[in-house]
Amino acid sequence: MQLNSEYIGHSGVKYLFEYQDCDDFSTLPYELCRQCYGVCFMGNKIVIAFGGKKNAWGLVGGTIEAGETFEQTLSRETQEESNMKVLNSKPIGYQKVIDTRDNSFIYQLRFMCNVEPFGPFVSDPAGTVTEIAIIDPKDIKEYFDWGTIGDRILERALELYLKLKANN
Repeated sequence: MQLNSEYIGHSGVKYLFEYQDCDDFSTLPYELCRQCYGVCFMGNKIVIAFGGKKNAWGLVGGTIEAGETFEQTLSRETQEESNMKVLNSKPIGYQKVIDTRDNSFIYQLRFMCNVEPFGPFVSDPAGTVTEIAIIDPKDIKEYFDWGTIGDRILERALELYLKLKANN
């Protein structure tokens, strides 16, 4: 499923978002993939984080570091931002983010993952995440609303999670 939307950044720049469901990221050029975020399930709840550049609630995740696989990025960012371990993960889809000033673009990857805590969350080493919450998926819009693309990301994450639970 492909969905499109527009976003005006904090600096007033207009971005176009093109979201696409997918089962793997192997067809995407690695050098244009910049971020990995997870809909992280702990039991039937999801883990969200507060902070970042927007100082708001969002998914756990962040920037791919040189030489990392996408799964390594997801695991590292999940540990740093929530003090949780990724037990398993599956791709949900990706978002192509197009800068309308010059039509340059990057990809943001979205995963569904199961997590368990290493221990209590104290702080993010980078200092960007200040709080986490473990919430019922139906309550997500009380924290953030990413429109139809966000709705689809959550819907697909729930589909994958329920399928994984049914097979275990």
